[in-house]
Amino acid sequence: MPHRPAWAPDDVEIERPSAARMYDFYLGGSHNFEADRELARLAVSHWPDLPLVMRANRAFLRRAVRYLVEQGVTQFLDLGSGIPTVGNVHEEAAAANPACRVVYVDVDPVAVAHSRLLLQGVPGAAVVHADARDIDSVLSAAPTRTLLDLSKPVAVMMVALLHFVPDADDPIDLVARYREAMAPGSYLAVSHATVDGIGELMRDHERIYQRSATPIYARTRAQVQALFDGFELVEPGVVFLPLWRPDPEEPPVERPERFSGYAAVGRVLPPSGTREATRER
Repeated sequence: MPHRPAWAPDDVEIERPSAARMYDFYLGGSHNFEADRELARLAVSHWPDLPLVMRANRAFLRRAVRYLVEQGVTQFLDLGSGIPTVGNVHEEAAAANPACRVVYVDVDPVAVAHSRLLLQGVPGAAVVHADARDIDSVLSAAPTRTLLDLSKPVAVMMVALLHFVPDADDPIDLVARYREAMAPGSYLAVSHATVDGIGELMRDHERIYQRSATPIYARTRAQVQALFDGFELVEPGVVFLPLWRPDPEEPPVERPERFSGYAAVGRVLPPSGTREATRER
């Protein structure tokens, strides 16, 4: 029988890999099991750039949070937040504005357990154990109702989330239902795996993840852009991960398509369709 670490919740299947725990492994974390590590090593053996891709995704999240705080947003709903690691949303947001409030949401019990430990004594941040597809549970959860005022602008983070939502669950409709709950001036941040640029390599990656509890469904740029129906895309639009508002000191990226993921941020327009900035006061 596989060894169950003392920190592992009793209801976790430690013999079945999870994308959240594999992501933790790619980023150098320790909150994963042998089954996660075994499948993650297989994925890296097929795609040596994979840890680099994961770090680029994490870097996009940090840049997006900083940008959103600059726009006046002080409320964040981070869906599919994963296992805590360096540069979490609440850390990046609070560094820019200590008044920021963050609600993390994840379905993985390990991610939730460690988030709760991390957030003990942290004001303005909490975690909800829920499936992001269950919008009613997410929005009615006590931490959400306590920390977030959805009548004011909020940033909904769907970073590396929607490529785990199959077509059968209609990711476009899922985003639309969250949009309906977002006040004008709110923002949506998305990163999403793509088949564009690397073709069969990503299809092979999808086949590997079919062995996990969380299969991956890569999509094209047009499919990712369709997720932003009802939003005004922020410049530079839907672009490969390292191309979304890179830090000025970062060197130019060669072959950005090898990062195999798109990033974008969109803003909910006021009902009148005006483009004046709506900031939370």
